Amino acid sequence: MTKKLAIVGASGHGKVIADIAEQLGFTANFYDDAYPSKAHIEHWSIHGTCDDLIALNNANEAFNNDVVVAIGNNDIRQQKIELLLQNNFNLVTLIHPISVISQYALIGKGTVVFSGAVINAFAKVGTGCIINTAAIVEHDCVVGDFTHICPNVALAGGVTVGTKSWVGIGSQVKQLITIGENCLIGAGSTVVKNIPDNVTAFGSPAVSNI
Repeated sequence: MTKKLAIVGASGHGKVIADIAEQLGFTANFYDDAYPSKAHIEHWSIHGTCDDLIALNNANEAFNNDVVVAIGNNDIRQQKIELLLQNNFNLVTLIHPISVISQYALIGKGTVVFSGAVINAFAKVGTGCIINTAAIVEHDCVVGDFTHICPNVALAGGVTVGTKSWVGIGSQVKQLITIGENCLIGAGSTVVKNIPDNVTAFGSPAVSNI
């Protein structure tokens, strides 16, 4: 018998997370704030809004409260996760079966690790992160809460990426570099110098907008 998993956010990103969840033995149950105008995503039904999910949990002590937030926007994902935690939900971490995770790596609650990703020894990944398809998080990296490491990103050893930053698809980050909080690294960038908080940087080498 499979275990139910509530997925908050019914988008393309949510489809991939539902697929991972099902491979791990869960039954996916979608909730999205566009309901009822949006009632389905592919073959999955959407059962209500996030508020509906919270109301179900509050009304029924036996309600299965396992949940993952499938929203790509870092700020909105953080808001939803914090709201769900305040309402006593169990934030589930999903790790794709063909990702490679070191026994010495630490991965926070509510993080989703996609197919082909590698997280190496003594790397630390925070709460509510997205480690997307084929991303590499090398040894001793630190990835802050609610951060998105996009597909085919390579973080070399000892890199730090701050809270709620976004490292765009195909980017490469040199060893021991620090990327600050709330940063956006443009797709295909090569980061060879530290990036301060709250800036956009892009190019090869990446240059910030300040």
